[in-house]
Amino acid sequence: MTRVGTTSETNRMAGSDLFAVVRDELSTVETRLQSELQSDHGRVDEVVRHGYRLGGKRLRPALLLLAGKAVGPLNDAHETLAVVVEMIHTATLVHDDILDEADLRRHVDTINARWGNETSVLLGDFLFSHAFYLAATIGSADACQLIGKSTNRVCEGEMQQTLAEGDLEIGVEDYFSIIDAKTAELCSCCCHLGALYADADKATIEALASYGRNLGIAFQIADDLLDLCGNESTTGKSLGRDLAKRKMTLPLIHARDSRVDGPRQAFLALVDDKTDQQELIAALAESGSIDFARDTAEQYASQALSDIKNLEPSAAKTSLETLATFVVSRQR
Repeated sequence: MTRVGTTSETNRMAGSDLFAVVRDELSTVETRLQSELQSDHGRVDEVVRHGYRLGGKRLRPALLLLAGKAVGPLNDAHETLAVVVEMIHTATLVHDDILDEADLRRHVDTINARWGNETSVLLGDFLFSHAFYLAATIGSADACQLIGKSTNRVCEGEMQQTLAEGDLEIGVEDYFSIIDAKTAELCSCCCHLGALYADADKATIEALASYGRNLGIAFQIADDLLDLCGNESTTGKSLGRDLAKRKMTLPLIHARDSRVDGPRQAFLALVDDKTDQQELIAALAESGSIDFARDTAEQYASQALSDIKNLEPSAAKTSLETLATFVVSRQR
């Protein structure tokens, strides 16, 4: 299995442009997003345009474009589908912020914080419906079917997670089932679409889809660690929401299962109390749970690298490799 880079290497990469090879195409996607996300009705337009600002890193459209460019030339369908997946991702963020009662994302107010939950739900619906309309314009049913299936799984994963809130005995298998659906599925879909519309063969499409899935799992584990141990001023979003909602993420599950009897119950009481996060972080460090979660994220990132090892050398492939290294040690 290929090993991901060191933290110092990753820090150097964070200062560079991970998506430089598709920068022109991403610029077009950004322009399209701005033109699509607007309304003729002034107050609605204000909400929709604010929603546009929440997307952040544009990881999903970049994945779609990089996967396509790694195996063939890009075309208009790639750029349209890149807009589509970013709209779907933004819709999930808007709905996530409602569920998490979050006030901040990308250093700006969330929709629910500024306009309330009802407007947030409707904005998410607006983004989902517009995304499927755009997907239908490329003249191929394949995209709509893939995106529909993946969006369904994302929503299923979000429901799994919501229904598991407060269940401090959730198993590690349940955790991975949730993050595979709510995060990794859309990343996999992006890479699948990129390769498919570059006319890649079946084995290459499957390899890139697997890369996206493993990358997405690594990304979510790292994100869960940031929610516990990150710096809110660096990440630009509300942290500690998983703990506030009593969501058992990987480091918490590992720390729980490394204890038995009285110590296990004492740890669960600490999770349930939710008031002393520093004491909880100390308990996680003591049991090696933070390192365990980080090592697990690295293992999935390494598998993502292995998935694409047979691709022909290219700048796009190099970017995909660098991205797998970056996601596990990012600070935001």
